Amino acid sequence: MNKFNRLVNEQMETMEKLLFLQSEIERCQALEDELKALQQETKLESIQEDIARMKAELKEIHETFEKQTEELIESYQEVSTVG
Repeated sequence: MNKFNRLVNEQMETMEKLLFLQSEIERCQALEDELKALQQETKLESIQEDIARMKAELKEIHETFEKQTEELIESYQEVSTVG
């Protein structure tokens, strides 16, 4: 009987370790998922920064294009009135 009780106790200790380890793994996996989500958010923020930068650059290019168009029209008008 003593051997049986000892084996039961050992098995219960093993089961406690198993359950503890399993809960720790689940906790770490949850943290891993959160970290992955944060990395995705970081990537999202990076993409949003890139988009904002490109929009500002696009605005500058658009303004340059408008100025060039005005200069082109003025140049054409000058050539038309002279010619």
